[in-house]
Amino acid sequence: MSIPSFIEGYGEVRRFAGAFAAPRDSLRAGARIRAQHPGETKVLPSIRAAILACGLRDGATVSFHHHLRNGDDVLRAVMQEIAALGLRDIRVAASSLFPVHAPLVEHIRSGVVTRIVSSYVTGPVAEAIAAGDLAQPAVLQTHGGRARAIEAGELPIDVAFVAAPAADLHGNLNGVDGPSACGPLGYPMVDARHADRVVAITDGLSAHPLTAIDIAQDCVDIVVPVDSIGDTSKIVSGTTRVTEDPVGLAIAATAARVIDASGLLVDGFSFQTGAGGISLAVAQDVAAIMRDKGVVGGFAAGGVHQGIVAMFRQGLFRTLFDVQCFDLAAVASYREDRGHVAMSASLYANPASKGALVNHLDCMVLGAAEVDLAFNVNVTAVGGGRIIGGSGGHADTAAGAKLALVTTRLSAGGSPKIVEAVECVTTPGETIDAVVTEAGVAVNPRRGDLRDRLAAAGLPLVDIARLRDLAARETGGAPARAGTGEGRIVAVVEYRDGTVIDVVRERRNR
Repeated sequence: MSIPSFIEGYGEVRRFAGAFAAPRDSLRAGARIRAQHPGETKVLPSIRAAILACGLRDGATVSFHHHLRNGDDVLRAVMQEIAALGLRDIRVAASSLFPVHAPLVEHIRSGVVTRIVSSYVTGPVAEAIAAGDLAQPAVLQTHGGRARAIEAGELPIDVAFVAAPAADLHGNLNGVDGPSACGPLGYPMVDARHADRVVAITDGLSAHPLTAIDIAQDCVDIVVPVDSIGDTSKIVSGTTRVTEDPVGLAIAATAARVIDASGLLVDGFSFQTGAGGISLAVAQDVAAIMRDKGVVGGFAAGGVHQGIVAMFRQGLFRTLFDVQCFDLAAVASYREDRGHVAMSASLYANPASKGALVNHLDCMVLGAAEVDLAFNVNVTAVGGGRIIGGSGGHADTAAGAKLALVTTRLSAGGSPKIVEAVECVTTPGETIDAVVTEAGVAVNPRRGDLRDRLAAAGLPLVDIARLRDLAARETGGAPARAGTGEGRIVAVVEYRDGTVIDVVRERRNR
């Protein structure tokens, strides 16, 4: 897809030139510090009072985080008050947006919200963006790219609204206490350090200082107690059950064999996987191999789920580095287990940081909506511009891990998943090492060393073009590309370094 040099509503475009082509160094932007005087209280009676106290104006940027995922109610409540106050042209910088955030669509159509920056968008907000309802193109970043942009001052935040399961009167916050415990607050940690104002909204206010602190009081301006910040039962991300499908189990077993044959599965091994059914099965199979070999890993990381918690509690990893919890089992582990520690989105994946954890990953297991002959991966838009999510940490972990492994079926829903060229590039092929399917393993030609290891181990190796042909045969041809021509750009896809790797154009086949 062609990328123009200038995009209306976005500005000058720095085109993606390679996963590691951008300058490595950047400057860290400062944040305004407002001193609290003795006797002053941070607690205000309502969200509206907090907005007024912050002096929010038209054109401002407000940020939110997604630790409550599809159970979050803070974004809705805040935006309702912003709209009622008559504010317009607001930029919403949310780490992710889910179907629960459907009320945002009304604010988009009324002009209250004209800009969105996020790492993942699904549901009615994604549909509104794809339909061209947003006045300016949405900006889709990676989790690490969002942290980088905030720290570098490229994404200045006027007010960060933090959904805090627990807060004390001084403004200390955590995600482990209170009725809406969601786990570590890894994403708003970055916002809280750099936003002009920070407002904590909590349904777990306590008078005494918290003993566990994710975000400290010196970062928080205002605390607002409310009846509820959301529904924690909806934290669960998709399926957190190991797949029972024979094809999925076969893919997982092959992926575990690839990891074993790679030579990385030794003491100190570091690992991350998603929360889907196949990914959970991979974790289960890798755990069995680690037990058989007596391997003790150094750490597992990322969004933590029950499969990774089980490995940790079995003594297969010494540490869990957690940026967010994908289920309540992970929340309980964060509360109870020594060695299960929080990390910010910057520590997790910021490419401009002094020590992003993704750079120390041995293996990352990834999913895909599409993979093409150049090993590019799409998890952003399909079917002629239908937005299905976004990178999240996909591109970040692929860039950092020694072994970036994509597990996918050949097809799904009647469409091939191995294609000639992906509709939208989320993660560049140069950072993907191998693709595991039910028909075999395709190894990136850049990784001749890996191919030799897998061949020696008797893995079923196949060329990526052969997988493309098999996928096409299963589905009767290439996927539809209606609406991907020269329509208006509705979303700009940024790589983790802030360069533009692709764009999404307005859907023509609504």
